[in-house]
Amino acid sequence: MAASSSTTLVNAIAARGASLETARGIRIASLLFITVLTAAAAQISVPLPFTAVPLTLQPMVVLLGGLALGSRLGSASQILYLAAGIVGLPVFAASAVLPPGPLRLLGPTGGYLMAYPLAAFLTGYLAERGFDRRYLTSVVAMLAGLLVIYTAGVTWLGLFATASEGPTPGMSAAFFVGVYPFIGPDLIKLAFAAGLVPGLWRLLGRSH
Repeated sequence: MAASSSTTLVNAIAARGASLETARGIRIASLLFITVLTAAAAQISVPLPFTAVPLTLQPMVVLLGGLALGSRLGSASQILYLAAGIVGLPVFAASAVLPPGPLRLLGPTGGYLMAYPLAAFLTGYLAERGFDRRYLTSVVAMLAGLLVIYTAGVTWLGLFATASEGPTPGMSAAFFVGVYPFIGPDLIKLAFAAGLVPGLWRLLGRSH
């Protein structure tokens, strides 16, 4: 079973650096890469006619970031992503119905977005305990993070989100527009993505 404490993929790569400065640079570059990749994934979005919540690749990038970077760097990458959106950079999914800039966090998708740092932290925490070394345990770690995103997202959507078309829909309706349409696609994406970090670990082991 997973070890009680383990290094992450990025830390293992950084440890191969010739100096502490190189190792630090690798960690910073990896953090920024996940931040930029999250923003890029937001631009690959599919609007659905029955909900304001678009289908994007962001959740998988968030979870992969946590799996590869660990709890602190993974959550930091998402905090930086949200900060970029709050100051007005075009990092959120393009949408004709969702509010722009910092107001996006108050809209229907705000709960999902605000859950990203916590989801990355939880997935990274499990990675630090060896869950990133094998496919099945990577699936478990990513599912735990995905559950955080869904829980925060649907709760915000049902109870707190501001919407131009009227009051919040309530929890029952929120599940129909914010969870059920996305479970299948997210599980398929997760099933493919969960093999990436264990595969990189195998390549890293062969390069010794």
